[in-house]
Amino acid sequence: MKIGILGAGFIGSTLARKLSEAGHEVKVANSRGPETISPDTTATGAVAVDAAEVVTDVEVLITSIPFNKMPGIVSLIEQLPAEAVILDTSNYYPMRDGSISVLDEGLVESVWVTQQLRRPVAKAWNAILADSFATKGRPSGDLDRVAIPVAADREQDRAIAIQLVEETGFDAVDAGSLAESWRQQPAAPGYCTDLTREELPAALQAAEKDRIPKRRDLAMTVIKERAEAEGTVSGNYLLRLNRAIYS
Repeated sequence: MKIGILGAGFIGSTLARKLSEAGHEVKVANSRGPETISPDTTATGAVAVDAAEVVTDVEVLITSIPFNKMPGIVSLIEQLPAEAVILDTSNYYPMRDGSISVLDEGLVESVWVTQQLRRPVAKAWNAILADSFATKGRPSGDLDRVAIPVAADREQDRAIAIQLVEETGFDAVDAGSLAESWRQQPAAPGYCTDLTREELPAALQAAEKDRIPKRRDLAMTVIKERAEAEGTVSGNYLLRLNRAIYS
């Protein structure tokens, strides 16, 4: 498959490595130019390109950029082939993205993204910690394989997202429509808690929409305090914190 990845942060870089290693033709871009993309990102065959090129002649575009940057990529999305599938990995955090005043607590993130881009999207890889995504991929059938929820409105989007999630070393769990994708947003029980295929569906169903904002803000406050005190926050600490607060 011809895949473009817009964003070369922790998740985008890992996607570039895993998907090119799986045999896909991968291009990756960021907002600063291909010369700024780490050689590690392209170590398994992905090619660093300009943002304008990453949307050219691709079957799938993965957007892995800060949530508040979504309105700024509309002109790129307009250049994307009409039949291309868009998979989005982003999450909204008010403490980081306060400039998005139109996104109130009642609007589902992925629904807002489709409104901005004016294209259907599937939600995938948003509910996995960067450290877990980079290190915990396992072969299909492994009982300890971590599961990742996938939400979409169109069956073709869902099918491609599920296929690619599986190829990155994780079990894909169908989480339903975009309207229901709030169940995999930050602070929901299934968000970044490294659950298995057997555990994740119950966690998605256990999500309580009105409790998510307070839990999310509490977690962000604790993480900020930890980072200020320790200088860093490990993936293991984030996992334990998420399990304690979100469940």
